[in-house]
Amino acid sequence: QVQLVESGGGLVQAGDSLRLSCAASGGTFSRYALAWFRQAPGKEREFVAGIRSTHMTAYADSVKGRFSISRDNAKKTVYLQMNSVNVEDTAVYYCAADWGIGVFPRAYQYWGRGTQVTVSS
Repeated sequence: QVQLVESGGGLVQAGDSLRLSCAASGGTFSRYALAWFRQAPGKEREFVAGIRSTHMTAYADSVKGRFSISRDNAKKTVYLQMNSVNVEDTAVYYCAADWGIGVFPRAYQYWGRGTQVTVSS
């Protein structure tokens, strides 16, 4: 059983940077694949970025080159560095964990409650 708690969201202006964190407890953190998803009002939850236990990463095309996912196994924390944000990045951002990586929410068993990111123009 893994518990995930996101932090770092807030209100920023277009072009700013923001770093989200997701702290985990329980389970064997280093063995899990971790991912960030986001959900905007009226839209489905979508994959943003993922990182395997091997530290191999994957990104959605919409954030490639702007966002970066990383993990610190000693701190049991996964990060999402968001640069050059724009209004389309406004959403609730969720952290997810499971044994394997995937781009669909159903691939993940464990979820945090989310953190709101709002980007103003």
